[in-house]
Amino acid sequence: MKLVTFTQKGSTRLGVVEGTEVVDLAVAAPELPREMEAFLAGGSSALERARVATRKAPRIPLAELKLEAPVMRPRKFLAIGLNYADHVAETGRPAPEFPVFFNKQVTCVNGPYDPIWMPRVSDKLDYEGELAFVIGRRCRHVPRGRAHEVIAGYLICNDVSVRDWQHRSPTMTLGKSFDTHGPLGPWLVTPDEVGDPHALELETTIDGQRRQKSNTKNLVFDCFAQVETLSTAFTLEPGDVISTGTCGGVGVAMDPRGYMKIGQRVRVTISGLGHIENPVIAEPADTQRI
Repeated sequence: MKLVTFTQKGSTRLGVVEGTEVVDLAVAAPELPREMEAFLAGGSSALERARVATRKAPRIPLAELKLEAPVMRPRKFLAIGLNYADHVAETGRPAPEFPVFFNKQVTCVNGPYDPIWMPRVSDKLDYEGELAFVIGRRCRHVPRGRAHEVIAGYLICNDVSVRDWQHRSPTMTLGKSFDTHGPLGPWLVTPDEVGDPHALELETTIDGQRRQKSNTKNLVFDCFAQVETLSTAFTLEPGDVISTGTCGGVGVAMDPRGYMKIGQRVRVTISGLGHIENPVIAEPADTQRI
């Protein structure tokens, strides 16, 4: 299944994508939660109810809806650095012997087609196309061999990075967490439909020009190893988002630098998952909140 969070006429709710249409679960199965985290916490029974509900339910054209990030308010948004050998090489840093995890603050979560803001304080705005996955069960100490059991589905992430802010701090959180710098989507694809998550083609383009091209088979620490490591340290919960790292070809490694510019469009495509595409705009003047 492809699970979406969408907004229509001011109301945000969950749906199931069927081709170019969406089954509105608020209509087809009104007893189900309207937020992804709560829906996933319902486990296999909620998923099965959604499957059954799609069989004869009315459908809405995708074109009439605004797709939101599948998980709009994750409790945790985690990512990993230096997780493709070619990306490690282009940074000039040694390959990590242990996964390099960091937090993206959840206020950076953005929709699959919504604008990315160029910050007022920097023009060093970079892209990082990545495979991400979402946790479906509260879990701890998950062995690698059982990690697939706790993954609810897969989606696309652009781990947008403000490079000067990233490099001036001992941790990456600041440079990875500016508002709008975590586009996710376009939908959450369940594992049965994805198949092997470590055999997916990934491509990132800027205005149609290819910048990144790889396959998730090249992950240094794969999805299941990441679950094992993270769940050893702390409890993972339904709706937690984990982005699995980017491949070579990032803007900061180009000569001259290939940072994103206002007016450009960045597109990340992963086979079986679709694509996300975000325009780059100046940070609006009204973003100050005091």
